[in-house]
Amino acid sequence: MDVPELTAEEIQARVLHRDGLMLVIDKPAGLPVHRGPKGGANLEASFDALRFGLPRPPVLAHRLDKDTSGCLVLGRHRKATASLGLLFKHGKVEKTYWAMVEGGPAEDEGTIDLPIGRLNAERGWWQKPDPDGQPAVTNWKVLGRAEGLAWLSMEPLTGRTHQLRVHAAAQGWPIVGDNIYGNGPRFGEPRLHLHSREIGVPISKNKELVRVVAPAPEHMRERLSACGWKGA
Repeated sequence: MDVPELTAEEIQARVLHRDGLMLVIDKPAGLPVHRGPKGGANLEASFDALRFGLPRPPVLAHRLDKDTSGCLVLGRHRKATASLGLLFKHGKVEKTYWAMVEGGPAEDEGTIDLPIGRLNAERGWWQKPDPDGQPAVTNWKVLGRAEGLAWLSMEPLTGRTHQLRVHAAAQGWPIVGDNIYGNGPRFGEPRLHLHSREIGVPISKNKELVRVVAPAPEHMRERLSACGWKGA
């Protein structure tokens, strides 16, 4: 279920934070951040509407999967983008995701320390648990439970491709709607229930982290409510 490109007004309405160095926007689920090899709708195509007086559009400082929603950081000029890239690369950015998983862990919190490697050359981005792969560590905590579901807060301490999706599936509680690593449908609902909920960026050395929270996306609200979410 793909999402069309955003109009200037739509992407401006999704700006959660703006300062001289960066923007944080609320990425919709179902829209890839980059233009793919076959073209098609993408988020970057709307970035010109986010210049806010600067000569060039902002640039992605990191990426989110096509089907992941929530906080996405953009650098507003070349120097800022380079600084942000280093912060992400060295794990200085605090990232908290909300995930709705099938079943759920027996415990209420824990850490997954499971290296990840590429599944194979043909599958491109697809990953798998791999003892010889790159180190990958995720902290998680249960925020609520319902019949056959658990609502988790997940904090990736490393930034591997598909890390949270692979880690959750490897524990036996795949993310709802995950059509690669879980039991999600190939097409249609439910859409992937993974949301970049909060980000903390130490953009200025002498100031506190810039903390930004993205509202829960529409497609996750029904299951979030079932697990005790009260809104916002």
